[in-house]
Amino acid sequence: MKNNLKSLFGLFVATLLLAGCSSPGTGAGVTTKPDVQPEITKETKTMILMKTTKGDIKLELDSEKAPKTVANFLKYVESGHYTGTIFHRVISSFMIQGGGMTADMNQKKAPWTVENEADNGLKNIRGSIAMARTSDPHSAGAQFFINVVDNGFLDFKAPTQQGWGYCVFGKVVEGMDVVDAIRNTPTGSGDVPKETITITEVSVIK
Repeated sequence: MKNNLKSLFGLFVATLLLAGCSSPGTGAGVTTKPDVQPEITKETKTMILMKTTKGDIKLELDSEKAPKTVANFLKYVESGHYTGTIFHRVISSFMIQGGGMTADMNQKKAPWTVENEADNGLKNIRGSIAMARTSDPHSAGAQFFINVVDNGFLDFKAPTQQGWGYCVFGKVVEGMDVVDAIRNTPTGSGDVPKETITITEVSVIK
């Protein structure tokens, strides 16, 4: 009985991630495929500094395991997309999600989407960063989430709509205390933090 309840809870939370306050990868209700796919970096590891109003988070992206996803994320970094976006969904026992909404809860256009690479062996464990998406497995655009606990039910199971899971493409290497500060922020309707938590800058560490 407990296992059944856990499975139902997992499906419920996954549905929340899909629906949320917005549909990751869309702009004005329309998903737009990129005219040119982002260039895949030859580096196997890319370091990212994400500055927030709660503190800095240092990320290590895995271009070897998730090359298309990392290339897509870096294209949004280079375009300045993440500057001024907020962590708009925070569930303390699950994850923190951001990268798509402005402080007034308007969704930023995210014109590039990426093929789901969740079958890369990387797991949705505490501290990992993964792509948010809609019910379409291949709809991830700019929005991401950081797992604050182990969320194995989000991992790849099979190449089906229900089994694709959510692609992990890196991990937090410094700043989990900042992630935990964000996860413990009081929230209101729709799991939106009552305190605005803004991403002030995202950059590649050379």
